[in-house]
Amino acid sequence: MADPTLAADIDAACRLTGEFTLRSGQVADTYFDKYLFEAQPTLLARVAEQMVDLLPDDTELLGGLELGGIPIATMVSARTGTPALFVRKQAKEYGTCKLAEGPDVAGRRVTIIEDVITTGGAVRDATTALREAGALVEIVVCAIDRSPAGENPLADVGLEVRSVLTRAQLDAAQTS
Repeated sequence: MADPTLAADIDAACRLTGEFTLRSGQVADTYFDKYLFEAQPTLLARVAEQMVDLLPDDTELLGGLELGGIPIATMVSARTGTPALFVRKQAKEYGTCKLAEGPDVAGRRVTIIEDVITTGGAVRDATTALREAGALVEIVVCAIDRSPAGENPLADVGLEVRSVLTRAQLDAAQTS
């Protein structure tokens, strides 16, 4: 069930204006500081609830990406009972030396959970690493998709992007 005020509430909590350099190197005049909603239990719960309906039925693990995808994946895991996996940007250099903390991914269907996608760089890197470890990765579910409307920035790695909110929805929420 859609949450009719979620876009306006996320926009009000997270939209920053100024000059921001994104992970991709692009410079943007608007930035959605996802930590501002992820730190608010009520907003985080609302985003997680919307993600539940976007998950493929055959998901075996929820792969939360460091750092912003981890609280969302944890909340979605608690709602669905699907185990979470915490995916680092790079493998630890000590202890277990793992890139992905949690259950073994080999032969398992992993749905990636991410906070914000613009060009998909972090998701692309994680997908490559998880696939090299034997995971089946075909879908990423994100809280906010900032990529241009109608474009899939992860088509080159065969990922379908499913989003709770798009940049257009947040822009519309700001003007209403």
